[in-house]
Amino acid sequence: MRFESVQPPTITPPRKTSPWALVALAVSMLLASLGINIANVALPAIAQAFDAPFHTVQWIVLAYLLTITIMIVTAGRLGDILGHKRVLTGGLILFTLASLLCGVSPTLPILIAARALQGVGAAVLMALSLALIRDTVPPEKIGTAMGLMGTMSAVGTALGPSLGGLLLAGPGWHAIFLIVVPLGLVNTVLVLRTIPAQDARVTDTRPRLDGWGTLFLAGALGSYALAVTIGNGTLNWLNIGLISASALAIGVFIRVEKTAPAPLIELSALRDLSLTTGLITNFCVATVMMATLVVFPFYLSLALGLNAALVGLILTVGPIMSVICGVPSGWLVDRFGVSRIMFLGLFKMVLGCLALALLPTEFGTIGYIAATAILSPGYQLFQSANNTAIMTPVPIDQRGVISGMLNLSRNLGLITGAAVMGTIFTYGVGSSDIVKAAPTAIATGMHTTFTVATIIMVLALSLAIVTYKRASGRVPLETPQH
Repeated sequence: MRFESVQPPTITPPRKTSPWALVALAVSMLLASLGINIANVALPAIAQAFDAPFHTVQWIVLAYLLTITIMIVTAGRLGDILGHKRVLTGGLILFTLASLLCGVSPTLPILIAARALQGVGAAVLMALSLALIRDTVPPEKIGTAMGLMGTMSAVGTALGPSLGGLLLAGPGWHAIFLIVVPLGLVNTVLVLRTIPAQDARVTDTRPRLDGWGTLFLAGALGSYALAVTIGNGTLNWLNIGLISASALAIGVFIRVEKTAPAPLIELSALRDLSLTTGLITNFCVATVMMATLVVFPFYLSLALGLNAALVGLILTVGPIMSVICGVPSGWLVDRFGVSRIMFLGLFKMVLGCLALALLPTEFGTIGYIAATAILSPGYQLFQSANNTAIMTPVPIDQRGVISGMLNLSRNLGLITGAAVMGTIFTYGVGSSDIVKAAPTAIATGMHTTFTVATIIMVLALSLAIVTYKRASGRVPLETPQH
């Protein structure tokens, strides 16, 4: 795997695929993304319905995110073993049934358990949607397809809160989960009818799933995710214990994988500097993007004094721009090559973070919108290029697990961004009671957070440049002719 546009795949689809196959994959990504945000707006209503405290109700969100994080690599590996189409179909069925169970749950524990099952299905949708791209589009259009997947993810992010609010005001919180059931059923049929099943020829000869490796990786990821979500960015004995457990589990996982006959992750693949760099930069970018979601609701409402409706409207600017820029970003990757667009995307994100650190304090809402207009297109340019670079050269029996690792790096970045960047914001404000802080203190916290974000993006861009220079003697800058 390289940062440059790679050679055409060695395996060609045995038959011409339908354009509806790409639609099926895009809808699968939309469903998984929608599930992350759509439930947030309903938490107060659910807390009232079940007479439960907020710290319990928030597990409706945490259970979904944690199971995605823990299961996404395993989901990808299962696709490599059992067949990508087969596992994607199973994931859609599980997601749809779990959504139905969420909507009819009579108690809060059942609802939380159903959300965990829904998260398992979402992990399959995220991992296998990317893994199947090469089977559904020609090699010269992979970048555009990756841009479409980024667009659908952004659509889910933007649509979730607004759709959830409309359903909450109408039928009630049950409808937030039931609304995706018919879409899940239709998409299952679409996957069955349109996705090629050429990988089925390798399923009978693949080794079984690495059980011990799966167990220790799940333990490591679960411990880390709990450490940064439960602790809310603070350092206490519980967090230290969880992080220590995560480190220990990672160590055991590495030892297990070195001797496993069929390892969950081929550790030798991580020696590929381009792959490792792609995962690291993806983590950094996700961390920074999460910071915008964590910090700016406080800045817009408390520092600028905007009402909730106006804050919500302004915060949709970023996701909307991501939706608009997704497919064009992918086209640019196909037209100009991976490396050029990746560097352009990372550079725009550096400028965007710097603008977020400076412009809102000088120009208020207009400054935030202007900075977002720089950051969001940069994010989509990077995503399209990085996903294309990582996924295009992967052999068919490794696409699922590599796609899982790619999504895992993003999810870990989102979790880390919420915890760490939130902590930096609190430090910059100078008080843990942000609601009572002065507008100038909140502005200082915002400036501090995005100064750090700028540094993170400069490091990510530098790492990408160093990796390219090491490979520039072997790989051309332009996209090869297909």
